[in-house]
Amino acid sequence: MKIQMQRVEDVPLPSYKHDGDAGFDLHATESVILKPGERKIISSGIKMALPNGYEAQVRPRSGLAAKHGISVINTPGTIDAGYRGIVGIILINHGNEDFEVEKNMRIAQMVINKVELADIEEVSELDDTSRGKGGFGSTGTH
Repeated sequence: MKIQMQRVEDVPLPSYKHDGDAGFDLHATESVILKPGERKIISSGIKMALPNGYEAQVRPRSGLAAKHGISVINTPGTIDAGYRGIVGIILINHGNEDFEVEKNMRIAQMVINKVELADIEEVSELDDTSRGKGGFGSTGTH
């Protein structure tokens, strides 16, 4: 599958770092400071054209999350096949200290997934299951 990408700012084009990697890194187009608890939309500097039947997910980088508490707040952020605008990354600082995002820093990763569309059918009742209406935490704590 081919994905067309267009750089609209001076950043590295995303690429896979290692054979077998599921995601490729996205880079920041600007330098900003994220204060603890603060969130900002950071431009990746790229536009893309996904084939129909695919989506892109923007996910946090594990190293930034583990070392600094930096995450993508709407994890995963979904990019639909029809979107042609600049890919933005909504970063949040869950850490206790200011974090400096530097221009060209790898700030998130993107994973491409095949999408199966559901055929929505309205019904008057749903079938019973062993779980039933059990919600959050209903299956136990372990």
